[in-house]
Amino acid sequence: MSGEKKKRKYINLQLVAEVKEKLGKEHSTLPLGKYGRDDEEMILWYLKDRKYSVKDAVSKLSKAIRWRHEFGVSELSEESIKSVAETRKAYVHDFLDVNGRPVLIVDASKHIPGEFEQYEDEKLCVFMIEKALSKLPSGKQEILAVIDLRGFRTQNADIKFLTFVFDALYYYYPRRLSQVLFVDAPFIYRPVWELIKPLVKSYASLVRFCSAKTVKEEYFAADTVPANFK
Repeated sequence: MSGEKKKRKYINLQLVAEVKEKLGKEHSTLPLGKYGRDDEEMILWYLKDRKYSVKDAVSKLSKAIRWRHEFGVSELSEESIKSVAETRKAYVHDFLDVNGRPVLIVDASKHIPGEFEQYEDEKLCVFMIEKALSKLPSGKQEILAVIDLRGFRTQNADIKFLTFVFDALYYYYPRRLSQVLFVDAPFIYRPVWELIKPLVKSYASLVRFCSAKTVKEEYFAADTVPANFK
């Protein structure tokens, strides 16, 4: 390890310790353990996200830990989201993409607002993000989202739910999304995108509009292409 890397590691350890201390003093009711206020890996991730500002990291991290606890993230399971998951409107692909990223696929045409309580859709969203992250190979830190817009109609639009999705990614899963592919977006999707673009914050820069052919040829090997894109 070079001298510069050793110095960075030492500084990181100091900053992590400082965040832990502040969380303990200012947010003592927050849980401990994995994804808790003493989870050093999580603390370091939020420090990087907040450009190593202890104050900003504590603020964002305390909200994220509280949200995970109140939302019941650790209690989510295949069984708890079974009914909504059976729609296959969102799922994690069995294979990584060519860049070694887990792939979360959303079939927008299968999302019908009001078919399920919004909380059920939110649970599916969070469970799938967690599942994708659990498939991260060593050394990888981000996932790929593929939003299949073939067959999308105006009745599939759900601004309230999309706001939840991008808020969750921004506040509770920062820097976990590598790229978002909007696949074969029909003309009627453009006004929807203009509405949600301000809501997606910095993630707007990660969006790429492309074709199903592009997804198949640029993002997967011949034997790992998702069934809907073969």
